[in-house]
Amino acid sequence: MENQNFNTDENLNEDSNFSLEVSMSDEFKRGCKLYNFRRPDKFSKEHLKALQDIHRDFVRHLATVLTGYLRMEVEIDVISVDQLTYEEYICSMPSHVQNMIFKLNPLSGEISMGMSPEVLAVVLDRMLGGAGVMNDHGRELTQIEELLTTKFVEKIIKILEEAWGTILPVKSEFVTLANGYHSVPITTSGEIVTLISFEVRLGQKNFGLMNICFPYPVLETVLPKLTPQYIYQHASVAANEIGKNETLEKIKTAELEMSVILGTANIEINDVLDLKVDDVIKLDRKLDEELVACVNKKEKFYVVPGIVQKKVCVKIMEQYHEKE
Repeated sequence: MENQNFNTDENLNEDSNFSLEVSMSDEFKRGCKLYNFRRPDKFSKEHLKALQDIHRDFVRHLATVLTGYLRMEVEIDVISVDQLTYEEYICSMPSHVQNMIFKLNPLSGEISMGMSPEVLAVVLDRMLGGAGVMNDHGRELTQIEELLTTKFVEKIIKILEEAWGTILPVKSEFVTLANGYHSVPITTSGEIVTLISFEVRLGQKNFGLMNICFPYPVLETVLPKLTPQYIYQHASVAANEIGKNETLEKIKTAELEMSVILGTANIEINDVLDLKVDDVIKLDRKLDEELVACVNKKEKFYVVPGIVQKKVCVKIMEQYHEKE
């Protein structure tokens, strides 16, 4: 009887150990996730969301500019933001897609922009004075069309430069134009890239795709800033700065009245009534003392008088400040 009780206790211990192992295993699985060493995730969900926000602002501005530039209705939408290897990226792109390579200095490395022939054919037709139709869009570009494409891409990356201003000041630089993706690689085949895809609608019946590919080394230095919170906080600051610059540009041509005070004097009304030719009024400023220049009747500068080409002039010496 005692042996039977002992075995029962032993069985209970084994069952409890088994249930503990199962629960620990389930908990372990819930707290861990599989790691793909061939395709590690270098961009978090926050990074991808921030890139989506930046490029949504970019396409809104771009659509407005291109509508006026091409004189036709243009609509552009961000359809996806993904991360994959560069090899997967170039293998997924059709061979006839035009590849434009550029930089956003001071970001290190090159960036790729792809544009489907359906979009580029319509754009080139409009730039050449046509109605915006697709004609032989599968063929290679002529030398004139390459020059027009370069000009068009430079306009696009200039707007992209402005969109990235909420993250850091960048300067766009066009590098080269390539037919396909295999001829001019921008990074190694195993490197992780983020791919931003756009749908472009030109007029009422022309649809096509455009994409921008950022290799991880290009964005590595700005990853701490690639968060929606950072973008929203700095967007208002950037907007205020842009508004200030626009206001300054508008008022640059405004005319202002500028005068120079030789000196002042306090005299009685009787003396003013008795003034006549050759009378001398003593001023409160010495002969070798600097004069005060006023802009819109407000003191702005200390100046000294002189003569240039037989005309009286003043030389600005320093900013005006109240003397104690």
